[in-house]
Amino acid sequence: MDMSDAVIVKSTRLKSVVWNDFDRIKKGDTCLAVCRHCKKKLSGSSTSGTSHLRNHLIRCQRRTSHGISQLYSAREKKKEGTLAVANYNLDQEQKKDEVLGLVNFRFEQEQMKDDGVTYVHNNFDQRRSRFDLARMIILHGYSLAMVENVGFKVFVKNLQPLFELVGCDRVEADCMEIYMKEKQKVNEVLDKLPGKISLSADKWVSLDNAEYLCLTAHYIDESWQLHKKILNFIVIDPSHTEDTHSEVIMTRLMDWDIDRKLFSMTFDSSSTNDNIAIRISDRLSQNRFLYCNGRLFDLRCAVNLIHTMVQGALAAVNDVAHEIRESIRYVKSTQTVHAKFNEIVQEAGVQSQKCLCLDNPLRWDLTSTMLEAALEHRVAFSLLQEKDPAYLMCPSDVEWDRANVINSYLKFFVEITNGFMRNKLPTANLYFSDLCDIYLQLNDWCKNSDNYIGSLAARMRSKFEEYWEKCGLSLAVAAMLDPRFKMKLVEYYYAQIYGSGAPNRIDEVFESVKALYNEHSICLASLDQGMAWQEGGSSGCLTGSGRDSRDRILIIFGCEEDLKSVGLCILRWCKE
Repeated sequence: MDMSDAVIVKSTRLKSVVWNDFDRIKKGDTCLAVCRHCKKKLSGSSTSGTSHLRNHLIRCQRRTSHGISQLYSAREKKKEGTLAVANYNLDQEQKKDEVLGLVNFRFEQEQMKDDGVTYVHNNFDQRRSRFDLARMIILHGYSLAMVENVGFKVFVKNLQPLFELVGCDRVEADCMEIYMKEKQKVNEVLDKLPGKISLSADKWVSLDNAEYLCLTAHYIDESWQLHKKILNFIVIDPSHTEDTHSEVIMTRLMDWDIDRKLFSMTFDSSSTNDNIAIRISDRLSQNRFLYCNGRLFDLRCAVNLIHTMVQGALAAVNDVAHEIRESIRYVKSTQTVHAKFNEIVQEAGVQSQKCLCLDNPLRWDLTSTMLEAALEHRVAFSLLQEKDPAYLMCPSDVEWDRANVINSYLKFFVEITNGFMRNKLPTANLYFSDLCDIYLQLNDWCKNSDNYIGSLAARMRSKFEEYWEKCGLSLAVAAMLDPRFKMKLVEYYYAQIYGSGAPNRIDEVFESVKALYNEHSICLASLDQGMAWQEGGSSGCLTGSGRDSRDRILIIFGCEEDLKSVGLCILRWCKE
């Protein structure tokens, strides 16, 4: 429509608040209302009313939310602040297409921060809100189907009437778009990373019992901050061979372009993973991507190792643990039996403050707690057996003694595991001493005069030695780089573990640190990042053997300050 000869009509009779956002224009005998924001033209005659103008302002993308709130405030002011809720009966099914009512809402213009969430109030953005919904679903693991739920639709419509609800397919596409963008960010970070990356491969089971291999990258950035990023979930197909599994993992590594940056890879203790790790190591060694000829590449999870040894200990004490569980159940079966048991506890002078409780099959540390409490009430259980003929599950003296020994093993492993879990920055230098303590303790347990206990300890030690053969060198190298201990910690433990063979083992650690330093220096030089430790234009590599070489290593990685504090963060120390 040609508006060249249109005139703006000014009238004091325009009382509705909508006219704050419209110009009334007369074109011949026709009156139009032109939106001041998007310039859309609607009927502006007095007989048309203002409902259609108000509806347009609600949908107008160029109008601020604050303006919409004023519009609703004007329409609802006669209701004395009462909110109009969605007119929807949740008991009536098959009404998902019913038009939902609106509520009065108000937005502030400024930004607010609450619990780490930033609220930015300006023009409503459908796309941004849609992706906020997708991010919420990703963050909390919600089902995509939640967007089809009636209650969710009611909530969203009342919260933000301008938001156009989307279906599962659209939300899934948005989630994938977010994933691709985040993947690109991680790709860029890993590509620019000057250091190496360690990879862990953990078995992960979904709610529908599908098995996956979760690949996670662990690395230290230029600010000496420790990071970990989940890279892939790989479906574990039982029909796949070890060659297939290793090839799939290599494909993922090359997709991320980090095969040339790998330092180590950590699996669980499965024998299948041994062959997979060997195949991956061989592939990477062909291109000379691995330090120290791959001797530091193939690692195993220490927590998984402890779990495996604990399961062996629990199997050995399974019968007596069952009797103890039944004993606790019997004591708590009736108030009469419970009262009788408490009297016996008082008569026997049992001083235990621990409460008898059953364990959880999924928490072996709670089994240790159950055994410990029962052992402290051992005398009371024996007396109960004498006084109550109905009590038939009391362990024998031999069983109590074995349970006591095995529970001491469990308590030891609980302490070690809790120490692992307390480490907020789990750098490799933190684990050497704990694992050496496990080795020494296993050697001591093998000397038990009870053949049953001794054979159990021998089996546990055999599993540990398999782990130590793969990881011992890496742990020793990491411990040597800890400025609090340097080589003294390695020398202290190796003397106890290897005896007369300790010097050769210590030399092996020194040679590995030399090789590690030299290869890292060459790698930095190839990246044109300079050599921070070069001397007089030399290559920066360590040469020679014997004490001179050792002294140079200790000078490089050592420090003059008192660093015996157990709270030392080695990453912060390296940065400073």
